[in-house]
Amino acid sequence: MTTISRGAARPSLRAGASSSARPRSSARRRTGAVAWMFLAPFALVFLVYTAIPAVAALAISLSDLRGADLRNPFQVNLVGIDNYIRLFTDARFLRDLGNTALFVVIGVPLTMAVGFVLALALNTGIRRMRGVFRTVFYAPVVTNIVAVALIWKYAFGSDGTVNDALGWFGFAGPGWLTDPDLAMPIVILLGIWRNFGTAMILFLAGLQAVPEDVYEAAALDGAGWWRRLWHVTLPLLLPTILLVSVLLTTFFLQVFDEPYLLTNGGPLGTTESVAMYTYTQFGFGEFGLSSAASFVTLALVVCVSALQFRMLRPRA
Repeated sequence: MTTISRGAARPSLRAGASSSARPRSSARRRTGAVAWMFLAPFALVFLVYTAIPAVAALAISLSDLRGADLRNPFQVNLVGIDNYIRLFTDARFLRDLGNTALFVVIGVPLTMAVGFVLALALNTGIRRMRGVFRTVFYAPVVTNIVAVALIWKYAFGSDGTVNDALGWFGFAGPGWLTDPDLAMPIVILLGIWRNFGTAMILFLAGLQAVPEDVYEAAALDGAGWWRRLWHVTLPLLLPTILLVSVLLTTFFLQVFDEPYLLTNGGPLGTTESVAMYTYTQFGFGEFGLSSAASFVTLALVVCVSALQFRMLRPRA
């Protein structure tokens, strides 16, 4: 009587499994090598132009490096968080921080509102020449900001076209860019005009991705236009709203071109942003203080973006 040993078959099975696993592991290694080969140029660019400068800027923010120290960098000392303490005890920085908060609190919601209304009109109301309107509304995004700022500066000057138009109706126009109470709204308006095209394009893409069947089902249930907008469109548009909100918040937290070109931070510093403070401190040779201000801006962007992700992320 012959007997079959079960234990004898096990080594052959293990040998077969190990032999089949070897080609898989070698294929994975080849795939990983090819992937790293393609990623290497981009990783090198990121390392040279982003990672290393960021680490260097962080080190500078913890030092007392000034313009005069560049001739003898070995005299630079690490001062820890002294630069950050100087920032939050500087009345000018605190004022600029408040100005930047005002840019965000007013600029972001208004830009989103204008972009959403235009996207809604292009998606539902305007059928003909939609491409033309889309191009016209997006044009401010790609227009040279220096040329735009010069036009706005002329239009809102004391003898500009806006005051000339008010004069036709018997009103004496104010100094739009020299009045501390009016300069900030004009700068924010320029920021809105420059960015609503981006919000419009993103919202329009989100609206066109909403299935028509959902609207038809809601209409069959008796939902009117407003209820469909509030209970169907906006919930399905939450990922797009989150994206637009984060992009615009990042822009307005780092706003520089508009106040610098339109008012140069004036009058009396009422339109100076944190980005302008960083720029001017760097120009004064306060490299440590300027780097610290830039990292404060980075921290604000990260914190506000994290808050937006928490509040606006779609619920499962």
